[in-house]
Amino acid sequence: MGKLFGTDGIRGIANKDLTPELAFKVGRAGAFVLGKEKKGKILVGKDTRKSGDMLGAALTAGILSMGIDVIELGVVPTPAVAYLTRKYEALAGIVISASHNPIEYNGIKFFNSDGFKLNDNIEEEIEKIILEDKELPLRPIKEDIGKVILGKEGYKDYMEYLKTTINTDLSGIKVAVDCGNGALYKIAPELLKEMGADTIVVNDNPNGVNINLNCGSTNPSIIQALVLETKADIGLSFDGDADRIIAVDEMGNIMDGDHILAICGTELYNQDKLNKNTIVGTVMTNMGLDLYLRENGMNIVKTKVGDRYVIEEMLDKGYNLGGEQSGHIIFLDYNTTGDGLLTALQLMGIMKETGKKMSQLNNLMRSLPQVLINARVKEELKKTYLEDEEIKKEVEKIEEYFHGEGRVVIRPSGTEPLIRVMIEGKDKNIIESKAKELAEFIEKKLGN
Repeated sequence: MGKLFGTDGIRGIANKDLTPELAFKVGRAGAFVLGKEKKGKILVGKDTRKSGDMLGAALTAGILSMGIDVIELGVVPTPAVAYLTRKYEALAGIVISASHNPIEYNGIKFFNSDGFKLNDNIEEEIEKIILEDKELPLRPIKEDIGKVILGKEGYKDYMEYLKTTINTDLSGIKVAVDCGNGALYKIAPELLKEMGADTIVVNDNPNGVNINLNCGSTNPSIIQALVLETKADIGLSFDGDADRIIAVDEMGNIMDGDHILAICGTELYNQDKLNKNTIVGTVMTNMGLDLYLRENGMNIVKTKVGDRYVIEEMLDKGYNLGGEQSGHIIFLDYNTTGDGLLTALQLMGIMKETGKKMSQLNNLMRSLPQVLINARVKEELKKTYLEDEEIKKEVEKIEEYFHGEGRVVIRPSGTEPLIRVMIEGKDKNIIESKAKELAEFIEKKLGN
């Protein structure tokens, strides 16, 4: 990837790394590159971060200065922008969000006219214009300057579409929801109630600075406690931009992306709707899912970590279900990116149509113990670990220790100065100890 775009767009601390000046340039360069072949409108949505107003105004100004109109969607989840870009036949869609990251961060990510994230070549073209400070040969005046159109009905269009993705209502289901004070704070409760679910909601009062703050999908203890307290049938916990979900069964057990893939993949397989009987995961996917799928007539293929790589593999090979352990689940029959609320509806639809409790569905696969520890390193060194012979030798030593009954995966974070160390094996105490040792070794080698 380039110097601006990471695995999920441009991201940084708002008004420090990601400044309004940069956002303006991103708007101009993005509009120029995406508008070369055809004209049209660009959709802009955002999450609930306070900095979204500042960055949105600057980004929008840049787009308008290129003679392209902007449809402002306001606060909507990332998957809504992907869907609405297709529905409205827009030139592109842009989301101002830093997903699950803390409040001080924000980001800018693009979708093309088909609702997919931009490929590397287009991102690099946009980036080159910005980094080389190129003067673009376009300064429309008078009536040719772009205008802002308020997309007030956008979130309703998204809600109505989601209702069509399952063949049942949700009456009789009691659902607990943690909105993470993020982009779904209004849509999720409204949709679930309209579909008949008995809905209990927390963290649905964003104030601009409480997004992801001790809540949402990265803090699942909140939804676990709420499910047990309210005796709900299922719990749903979303991140800031709602492209991922962590669910909880009625016993309070977490259902991560691997378990969700097992449940949804099995249902699609039983209906003969799982393309090529194959699910797409990543190198972080738990080996328990591999074992379950093989035992039940299904297959799994794995990509690098990042939903963009999962989607690329799905498009290339014609698969229709894929996702990540972190809760990005992609149903290509319905949307072009991870969609937390869509995934929630699929889970509840399966629960109602099969008559099974969520805990029964959650137990389809058994996860092997897995430990993930972050090693904090210098940003400029986080991608050099593959070149470090001493780190490679430490990894080999750990893998030799496990004798084929465990594995080590280390990778750089796409958005933070971290190297993520994941070890999987049978004994949690042992893999935890080994992961800590390796993370500490990496920090000594590549840290401050």
